[in-house]
Parts: sequence; C-alpha cells; structure tokens
Amino acid sequence: MAERSSSYEYEELLKCGRGELFGPGNAQLPLPPMLMFQRITSITENGGAHGKGQIVAEMKIADNPACDWFFACHFKGDPVMPGCLGLDALWQMTGFFLGWLGAPGRGRALGVGEVKFTGMVLPTVKRLEYVVDMKRVILRKLKLAIADGALKADGQVIYTATDMRVGLFDNDQTAPANT
Repeated sequence: MAERSSSYEYEELLKCGRGELFGPGNAQLPLPPMLMFQRITSITENGGAHGKGQIVAEMKIADNPACDWFFACHFKGDPVMPGCLGLDALWQMTGFFLGWLGAPGRGRALGVGEVKFTGMVLPTVKRLEYVVDMKRVILRKLKLAIADGALKADGQVIYTATDMRVGLFDNDQTAPANT
C-alpha cells in the first residue's frame, strides 16, 4: 500500500479506482463517470465531529464535461444531479477511509439511517464539497465504518446523511444480500 497522505489528487483517485492504491482485492473507488469527486482535500484519522476521523472531498460542477452525462438525462430541459449520486459519493468516501486506514477487503455500501435533501445540484453550481465524519470504525474480522455526511453546494449544505454504513469484505466473504 502507498504511504498514507492527508490529501489526494485526481490521478491518485484514478489509481485507487484501478486497484493500485491499496493493493489488489482491497478498497477501490469507482472509475469515471461514477467517481463523484475530483480531489480529497483532507483526510484525518482523529478529526471530525465525533473525533474518529474525517474525509473532505470536492468536485467542480459548472463547465465540467464529467457532469454532462447526468445533466443530459436527469431531466431533459430541467437538469439536476440525481440525489443518489451525492449519496454515493459519501459512501465512496467512507469506503476510501477504511482502505486508507489499511483495512483489507472490497468495499460495499451497507445502508444509511436517514437522508435529507434541502437543495439541488444544478449546472450553475460552481463547486461541491463533501464532508464525512466517522462515528464508529471497526477493524476486526468485521471491517465497518459508520459515518455522517453532508454535501455542500457553493458552501451551503444541501444534503445530509446519517449513519451511513460501509463494510470491507474479503474475497471469500459475501456481503449481505441487501447490498
């Protein structure tokens, strides 16, 4: 595994998506177009709202060709980023955090407590910032993170998610059927 950094640029995130950052069979980010952030600006093991770790990422929206695919189809004549993509970004970051800690296994989203949308990501939004605060991290046979997350559009919180759960599973383990 690569040495732990406190931030990651786009090329390093792509490396993670190809399985090269944390090693074969371990946590991977999805590759574009499903990779929903362009940079991890901060990652810490002890920070955040609960003192158990925090990860912050960002994505440019306005004039970003990487966003064209979802704006073109959701919805024709009324483009808006699907809310599920914002939630997925928060899950992606939670799984990345477990891999960053050195936990082995492939990541799977396992659920979320509550999601609230109070705004929309429109093509006019300049920048998204995602913030994930770890609430509980288990690194035994079970590798699991429980976290709260928020998505900010141009500095304003527009999505929140509580009790997001992401687990890492070895090749011989099977994630629960509801994933």
